[in-house]
Amino acid sequence: MSKEMLEAFATLEKTKGIKQDVIVEAIKAALVAAYKKNYNQAQNVEVEFDERKGNFKLLAVKTVVDEVHDERLEYSLKDALNINKAYEVGDEIRFEVAPKDFGRIAAQTAKQVIMQHLREAERNHIIDEYSQYEDELITGTVERRDNRFVYVKIGNVEAVMPHNDQMPNETYNPQDQIRVLVTHVGSDSKGAQITVSRTAPNMVKRLFEQEVPEIFDGTVEIVSIAREAGDRTKIAVKSNDPNIDPVGTCVGQRGARVQNVVNELDGENIDVVKYEEDPSDFIANALNPAEVIAVQFGDNEDEKSALVIVPDYQLSLAIGKKGQNVRLAARLTGYKIDIRPESEVEFVDESSKAANEDNEAAAEVEADNATDENLETEAVAEEVEATDDNLEADTAQEQADITESEEEPDEE
Repeated sequence: MSKEMLEAFATLEKTKGIKQDVIVEAIKAALVAAYKKNYNQAQNVEVEFDERKGNFKLLAVKTVVDEVHDERLEYSLKDALNINKAYEVGDEIRFEVAPKDFGRIAAQTAKQVIMQHLREAERNHIIDEYSQYEDELITGTVERRDNRFVYVKIGNVEAVMPHNDQMPNETYNPQDQIRVLVTHVGSDSKGAQITVSRTAPNMVKRLFEQEVPEIFDGTVEIVSIAREAGDRTKIAVKSNDPNIDPVGTCVGQRGARVQNVVNELDGENIDVVKYEEDPSDFIANALNPAEVIAVQFGDNEDEKSALVIVPDYQLSLAIGKKGQNVRLAARLTGYKIDIRPESEVEFVDESSKAANEDNEAAAEVEADNATDENLETEAVAEEVEATDDNLEADTAQEQADITESEEEPDEE
C-alpha cells in the first residue's frame, strides 16, 4: 500500500501541480476528521507519516490517571504499569488506531476532507502559476463550447472565454489553436477560474508589442486604443525619439507589421494615428481618413466636448458607417465630438475669429486715417480757395485802379 501511495502522490504533483507536503497534510486532516466523527473526540489524536515507507499512523493520546472517568482521554495507572513500569500519573500514552475500524460515515467524511483540501491546493496552485500571465497573450487549444463559454486549454488548466469576449466574425472549433488575452485569474465556488478574451483592447496592444520592437522597448508608446472587435480599431501612438515616425514604425515597410496584426484578428481594420499634445490636432488625427477644417472646444472644460468642422463633402466620411468613425475617435481622445459641415457654421475656429477681429480693427484704423486725410484735404482746399478769392479780388482792384488812371487825362 505504501508504494502505491507514493506513486499516487507523484502523479498528483505531476498532473495537478500539488506538492506532496500538501497532499500529506490533507490526508492527516482527513484522518483527524474521521476519528472525530467515529469517536466524537479529536482533541487527543495525532497523525504520523513515514516519508520513506509512505505509511500513515493514527495515534490516540491518553493521559495516565489513578481513576479513569473518560476512557477516550484517560488511561489507568494500573494498566499503564503493565505496559511499562516507568509510567507515572500525568504521563501520556499513544495508542495506534486502525482507520479500517471506522464506520462508513467516518470514511465518507475523510474522503470529503481530502477532496476539499486537494481542490483548495489545486486552486491556489493555478492562481499562483497563472497570475503572472494576467493581461498577457497566451496560446491555447479550443476544447469545447456551450451556450455561455468557449473552453480553452492553456497548459494543464481549462480557461473560459465568455460570449462577449468572442470575436463576432470567428468560429471556434475543437482542437483549434488560438491566441487569447488572459483577462482574469481568480476563483469561485467550483475552484480556480481563468477568463480569456479575443475582444479586449489590450489584445491589440500586445500584438503590436510582438510585431513592433520599438513598442516593446518603449521607443514608441501606445497612448490609447479604441476598439470595436471584429470590425475596426483605432490606436494612437507617439514617439519618444524625435527621429522616429511612430505611425510609419507601426505600419512597417509596405504595411507588413500592421498587416500581421490584421491577419491575427481575422481581417479587423486597424487605423494607426499620431498622438498630439494639442487636443485639436489629436482629434483631427483621430478622425482620419476624414479631412478636418477646424476644431472648437466648449466653454466647460470638465465636459471635454469639441465641435469639429469638416467640408460638406467629407461629412459622411467623418461620421463613418453607423457613426463608427466618430464614435471610435471620441473614445480614443476622451472628448465628446460633435461634427458639423462647413456650410452650417459662421466661422471655423477661434484663430479665424481673432484674425477677422484684427482685420476689422485694421479696417477701422484705415477708415479713421482716411477720414483725417479727407479733413486735412478739405482744409487745404478751403485755404487754396480763399487764397484764390483774395487773388481775384486783388486783381480786380488793380484793374479798377488802372481804369481810373486812364480816364483822368481825357477829362482835362
